[in-house]
Amino acid sequence: MKEVQSWTTRRGSNPRLETESVVDIPATPTGEDRNSAHMFGIGSFFSPEVLTAVIIASWYASNIGVLLLNKYLLSIYGYRYPIFLTMIHMLSCAGYSVIAIRFLEVVPLQHILSRRQFFKIFALSAIFCFSVVCGNTSLRYLPVSFNQAIGATTPFFTAIFAFIITCKKESGEVYLALLPVVFGIVLASNSEPLFHLFGFLVCVGSTAGRALKSVVQGLLLTSDSEKLHSMNLLLYMAPMAALILLPFTLYIEGNVLEITVEKARNDRFIVFLLIANATVAYLVNLTNFLVTKHTSALTLQVLGNAKAAVAAVVSVLIFRNPVTVMGMTGFAVTIFGVVLYSEAKKRSKATAY
Repeated sequence: MKEVQSWTTRRGSNPRLETESVVDIPATPTGEDRNSAHMFGIGSFFSPEVLTAVIIASWYASNIGVLLLNKYLLSIYGYRYPIFLTMIHMLSCAGYSVIAIRFLEVVPLQHILSRRQFFKIFALSAIFCFSVVCGNTSLRYLPVSFNQAIGATTPFFTAIFAFIITCKKESGEVYLALLPVVFGIVLASNSEPLFHLFGFLVCVGSTAGRALKSVVQGLLLTSDSEKLHSMNLLLYMAPMAALILLPFTLYIEGNVLEITVEKARNDRFIVFLLIANATVAYLVNLTNFLVTKHTSALTLQVLGNAKAAVAAVVSVLIFRNPVTVMGMTGFAVTIFGVVLYSEAKKRSKATAY
């Protein structure tokens, strides 16, 4: 009686070729791994720790760099067209986003699936425009250090809009943590040597707009089908924002394009400034994504708390704007309040779960 041969079929083996060696086939990398290796091609040259440090340093450099360049252009150089400058930023973000997503494949491309989703993104673009234009305009009148002190009060406005729009109530500890945020900015405002009322109001408007955008974004893009990756959201928001800004810059700032071309003919340095400024404006968004990808959203929040203080110190060193002990104390109190708020929010979420 002939014995029946049996075997168990498994991936990577062939029972008919028992004498041949089995070749191990490595697992197919995920899309995220492929993109990480593909993007810039630097992952193989640096250890993960060094790469993360480089990304964080780039995040700081781009965030502080765009503030300093905006300040120099709008206040010192004398290019007094904040709406047109913001429109250049938006066009730059649109162009670089196309390159990053469609060609470099930094993240997978997502499409707008419905007219409803389109109008939601358009609404976010309008709020985004308001916030960025107000922020850039404030730099014409306020020093970067005071601008950053006001910007640090974003959690205060976020809590207000979340309560008004979504009726979301925070714990008492969270609301108490906001008191030093407000007290610190009041202290800094009363002792700011270069205080300008209009600059202060538009900076507050910018901070409120930034908070409103975060609340509305969480409210509008709620379903899984409508949620967009931050880089894809920028891809669609940037050109919409540019179109929104176009009639405003033409009406308010006049024939700004012709003025810019004339300035470029007389001084080529303005061309470099505008291109560098627009590029750094996009890098802010790219490095935000990379920091979150290589660390966490919490790390980005902590870095953001420290960024305001670092930007203030750097701007004082560069522009030599006067500061007072009371103003620095107020700024420190505001930053301390923001840290308390972040910790209170974390404890509140942990208790909820």
